[in-house]
Amino acid sequence: QVHLVESGGGSVQSGGSLRLACAASGYTSGRISWAWFRQGLGKEREGVAVIDIAGGIAYGDAVKGRFTISRDNAKNTLYLQMASLEPEDTAMYFCAAGSRNIQAWILLERPDAYDSWGQGIQVTVSS
Repeated sequence: QVHLVESGGGSVQSGGSLRLACAASGYTSGRISWAWFRQGLGKEREGVAVIDIAGGIAYGDAVKGRFTISRDNAKNTLYLQMASLEPEDTAMYFCAAGSRNIQAWILLERPDAYDSWGQGIQVTVSS
């Protein structure tokens, strides 16, 4: 099972930027989908961005044009670059990894399709 550890969260003012990182270990296959989800207080878990096994990328509607997902295979690290942050982006952010060969836009809606999750990291955006 893949072990995931998030970093880079914190507090920022509206309009600011943050970059989250997710260090991955414990896997041997390159056929993995990677994702960021978030969960605000009292809200359901929401798909933010996904890179599927084929390299396809999808973003949630709320973050399109503002967030960018990427992966550095040499460093075994997944990133989420967040720009133009809004108070509505305040949430616990989780990275996830899965082995199911499903298209990215579907994986955004399928938190059950992932095998491994990080512990989560808080992002707080103040107005």
